[in-house]
Amino acid sequence: MSKYHIYGVGNALLDMEFTVSKEVLEELKIDKGVMTLIDAKQEQEILGKLSNLACQKSSGGSAANTLVAVSQFGGKGFYSCKVANDHTGHFFLEGLKASGLDTNLHLESLEEGVTGKCLVFVTPDADRTMNTFLGITGEIAPTDLNPQAILDSEYLYIEGYLVSAPTAKETALKAKEIADSGNVKVAFSLSDPNMAEFFREDILKIIGSGIDLLFANEMEVLKLARTDDLQEAIQYLKTLAKNFAITLGSNGSVIYQGDNYLEIAPVKVQAVDTVGAGDMYAAAFLYGITQGMTLTQAGDLASLASSRIVTHFGPRLETSEVQKILKEFSKSII
Repeated sequence: MSKYHIYGVGNALLDMEFTVSKEVLEELKIDKGVMTLIDAKQEQEILGKLSNLACQKSSGGSAANTLVAVSQFGGKGFYSCKVANDHTGHFFLEGLKASGLDTNLHLESLEEGVTGKCLVFVTPDADRTMNTFLGITGEIAPTDLNPQAILDSEYLYIEGYLVSAPTAKETALKAKEIADSGNVKVAFSLSDPNMAEFFREDILKIIGSGIDLLFANEMEVLKLARTDDLQEAIQYLKTLAKNFAITLGSNGSVIYQGDNYLEIAPVKVQAVDTVGAGDMYAAAFLYGITQGMTLTQAGDLASLASSRIVTHFGPRLETSEVQKILKEFSKSII
């Protein structure tokens, strides 16, 4: 019996969310719908131009959002990341502890520096665009991992954003190496089209000889497979992962288990903010399969949970809301 259901490794970021028009993104020369890395100077320039807009702040980071939601569902998780000894870092650490996750972070050992931030722009079409200043989180190193906790987990979950920084990529490689040595299953999220397109070789290096589970949306899959044909991309993914889930927005998702094809119906809602939808999908799916659900049941739970988060602003729900989703789903499968 594993001590942890999921061990996650990823970035630790403060999300600063703004509601803007497409025209504002064009004025700021920001590419819509993807994540773009920026430096501290660019971050300050953008914030200066948006000083008159309301901003919602919350702890973020893709894998962090997933692990927090896993814990909210009732799973047991461990999260490795890196924050600085600043107000934002303290805020992030307190959030992890409050969610019930174990972590490598300890207040007394935090290093001096600046905790990373992600500027999130939500447009009227509910699309999300991100500009990320990694700060100290990009310096996460293999020493920030807890090898025993990885070996004590059912799944290792790695976010694709880690490939954008050299030491973070090294950390992802080391985490997978540890997991493989102990026959711990490995799940990986492509995270963003830009990661799949511009860091493709690094992603493939982490995947190595193969992984157990891959999460991606349609655009990410097409970028990774270098094709415009989804069926071609699916055949390519079969060479990388034993199982994979592809989210298709309002069209639901598809799950592959070997040659078995499972179509997961969407839950129709009025989306206002798609930030965190993929993170929540992965969380619900991982929670489901580590609790004995079938892939179809896990997919249905993931579809329901991700549909609920897009009706809210921000990448996370309150624990009471997550538990309400689980209760509603449990009644539907009795």
